[in-house]
Amino acid sequence: MVTARKIRIIGGYWRSRLIHFPNRTDLRPTANRIRETLFNWLGQDLTGLNCLDLFAGSGVLGFEAASRGARSVIMIDNDSVTLRALHENKEKLQATQISVLKMDAIAFLQANAQKFNLIFLDPPYRLGLLPEILEKIPPHLEANGKIYIESNNHWIPGDPWVVRRNGKAGEVFYQLLEKN
Repeated sequence: MVTARKIRIIGGYWRSRLIHFPNRTDLRPTANRIRETLFNWLGQDLTGLNCLDLFAGSGVLGFEAASRGARSVIMIDNDSVTLRALHENKEKLQATQISVLKMDAIAFLQANAQKFNLIFLDPPYRLGLLPEILEKIPPHLEANGKIYIESNNHWIPGDPWVVRRNGKAGEVFYQLLEKN
């Protein structure tokens, strides 16, 4: 049996609501302190934005975006247990603006032509996917779109990315990027 863990949505319409997620090896939800900082950077109101949570995991970033008014949030993950929890949380919150897809992140980027205003990118650290994924992101980003990334080391992406904001909390390095 997989033990469920929980995390609280910190802002917006679903503020203080709990979402549950499975205890999985690579699943590390973005901490409250980091989410507070991120949504202060973005502004609290995401009304009308189309968002992509590419390695959804707990889905907390996507649920936060939807809670703050995002028009649509697509959550991508390829773990069946994690996906079940994402679907359950979506139903519990009646989050009709959220779509949950079982798919490999790279396959999604290759198969989908949709553009997004905001992309959350927090792949499992051990896979070292950030450079490869960032190469595939430009066609999926709206003009003035932003990418939020997390990593376990101080990593500076090259062209065409510009780091607009960054921070560190514990062992997590996080950055907000825009296309140059």
